[in-house]
Amino acid sequence: MWAYPEIRTLGDYPDYWARHDPERTAFKMTGRTVSFAEFDRLANRSAHFLLGEGAQAEKLVGFMGKNTIDFYAAFFGCARTRAGFVVLNWRLAAPELAEQITNSQATFVIVEREQGSLWTGACAHMTNPPRAIWIDENDTYESLVATQVEVRPTTLVREDDTAFQLYTSGTTGRPKGVMLSHRGTNMMRLSEHLEPAYHWERDDSFINALPNFHLLHLGITLQCLYNGVSITIVRQFDPALVLRTIAQLRPTLLTLTPTMLQMLLDHPDAKTTDFASLRLTLYAGSPISLGLIKRAIATMPGKFMQFYGSTEAGGASSILRPEEHDLSDEAKLQSCGRPLPLVEFRIVDADGNEVADGDPGELLIRQPAITKGYWQQPETTAAALQNGWYRSGDIVRKDTEGLYYIIDRAKDMIVSGGENIYSAEIENVLSTHPQVASVAVIGVPDPRWGEAVKAIVIAREGGASPEDLIVWCRERLASYKVPKSIDFVDAFPLVPSGKVSKKDLRSGYWSKDERGVA
Repeated sequence: MWAYPEIRTLGDYPDYWARHDPERTAFKMTGRTVSFAEFDRLANRSAHFLLGEGAQAEKLVGFMGKNTIDFYAAFFGCARTRAGFVVLNWRLAAPELAEQITNSQATFVIVEREQGSLWTGACAHMTNPPRAIWIDENDTYESLVATQVEVRPTTLVREDDTAFQLYTSGTTGRPKGVMLSHRGTNMMRLSEHLEPAYHWERDDSFINALPNFHLLHLGITLQCLYNGVSITIVRQFDPALVLRTIAQLRPTLLTLTPTMLQMLLDHPDAKTTDFASLRLTLYAGSPISLGLIKRAIATMPGKFMQFYGSTEAGGASSILRPEEHDLSDEAKLQSCGRPLPLVEFRIVDADGNEVADGDPGELLIRQPAITKGYWQQPETTAAALQNGWYRSGDIVRKDTEGLYYIIDRAKDMIVSGGENIYSAEIENVLSTHPQVASVAVIGVPDPRWGEAVKAIVIAREGGASPEDLIVWCRERLASYKVPKSIDFVDAFPLVPSGKVSKKDLRSGYWSKDERGVA
């Protein structure tokens, strides 16, 4: 049943490959490769260092910095100590970061000096900030732990220990610390192992430019390292840097959010970049527009796979497989696929009753990788996890083939004149207009209808007119779904995971008292 039965906790990942294929590459960076044997020794030194600094069970060790070998050394070292690893969001404002740190009660935090001003600003908002352990490009974490012993600590890590904690991105409210255990994370690996669409090759390498404080980064990283796939480290997402790394290091696997994928394809260097090394591009993190996925398939020669999941679910819950990415079947391209093995879906109405196929409702998810709960928030945990099911907050429908379609976030649904309007449906239509680069649809106050549909558009060079876009929608949508108004902007506000922050888009039109999600 298990691909690698010897792997019991996250700390076993590098240990397994160091014993069975020690010279296999674990990490690639410009100018350097790190074998699994070398990385396993580094993780051991890291574990001894963290234990000496006070890492212990039921406590958290923090990290605030970008993608480096230091990050992975600290993460896998911590996985061998029984402490949980909390990855802090360096894109937040100081008061927001202070809230995360205070909530986490981290014993200490490893901080890159590049984040020094943000850290100092956050500490000013805390009564008792945790101790910082500073690292930089000269005084690296790797050099800091260099004198520690290279044998694995004798600490017995329990499978139900929290392996790591991530904070939700806050698209709809205050961030919450999601606890993910060793057992749950390995059950995610089992679910993937039982899925035929996943396969790995010895020379595979995954280019990772995703933010490390997001599950999309860590989920794919852990999936790859569990299967002996090397990680090509990109410090942070920058379209030019990612394109250059693809050209130089020739990775075979790529994962991006739809927003990042669009930025990559919009960059001038994309026209001259050879994508031939990429055998598979995965995308996730938010629904993708029909226009964008059609453009990506036409531009990049490899296969595509979408996965839908959440931090609370511990990873992917469903996938749209490569063979289902068919340009001749546009409807299927808008699906998030079918549940992975060991995953169950239910779609329910407001009273918790299952709806008929084709009808929209809230998606409930049951899978063995589900979160232990929200750190220090038992009431919020109880509301989200009910009788073993996770309430996703996503409005979904299922078709007669068993494919699922994300219609909208429950809190993004627009109610106009008593009609439920799903913003993603309108976004899909507008995304196919030749002059629309990107679009987000929200509801705004309306004295007659309660809410009115507004489209906010980033236009392509040459521009577009509101009148043309409204006519485009009228030809393709029911009249009540057609935007009443269209605004043009140069860029969207984004949450750190790369999703459009509709909360911030709405804030210019609603007061918090008018709409609770403003």
